[in-house]
Amino acid sequence: MQVVCLTVFRFPKVMDRLWAVGQMALGHWSLSRMKGLEFYRLMGSGTQEGFTPIPNTAVWGILTVWPDEETARKQVMTHPFFNAYRRRAAESWTVFMEPTRARGKWGGAERLRPVPDDAMTPDGPVVALTRAQVRPGSAVAFWSRVPKIQTMIGADPNVRFKLGLGEFPLFFQMTFSIWPNRATMDAFARGETPHGQAIRSAYDDKWFTEDMYARLRVTGSEGTWNGADPLEGLIFEGVAKAA
Repeated sequence: MQVVCLTVFRFPKVMDRLWAVGQMALGHWSLSRMKGLEFYRLMGSGTQEGFTPIPNTAVWGILTVWPDEETARKQVMTHPFFNAYRRRAAESWTVFMEPTRARGKWGGAERLRPVPDDAMTPDGPVVALTRAQVRPGSAVAFWSRVPKIQTMIGADPNVRFKLGLGEFPLFFQMTFSIWPNRATMDAFARGETPHGQAIRSAYDDKWFTEDMYARLRVTGSEGTWNGADPLEGLIFEGVAKAA
């Protein structure tokens, strides 16, 4: 079963941040040769909740897609490329996921092979992942909606982790959020909310040249973020995740 990983790193020191910037160009050599890796993206983050075009040079992420969990865990947790990041980072955190729904393309291809929800555990931690390539002429309209959405997600007590990332933050954006269950995620994303209204405008007014939406089931995590595992206490297949 296909496994998706997001690994995030925090670099307090200036020299380590500069090293991370350099990896946006140099890291492709190692990743493109990594055994079992089906797809990857090296990404920076935005300031505040991450959902701004202003870069946060302290936080960087690597999104990877693998054919199965055994390969994912072996490579992400032990490969020298990822370990080089961990040695420099003050902390890092990896979340492992299985796609249950996906539509759209990333880089001209459909990257995820979702397994239907009814083949999965009916409830539990769920990820909403969106990716968009914003048309240059639509950038102002797109970013004008972000402050309200950022305020809304920042105030939502249900969201366990949230971050905005991008290959080039102004026009190539990815949003990533983890919710305790499907119901809390849907309550934020749909209906007459700032997020729901923005999504309708994006498609009605054709803001994107390419986009992808995915829902994923969380299967586990490693490491910490802000001193703790964001998934601590959530239920995984009837068992609470311990610290």
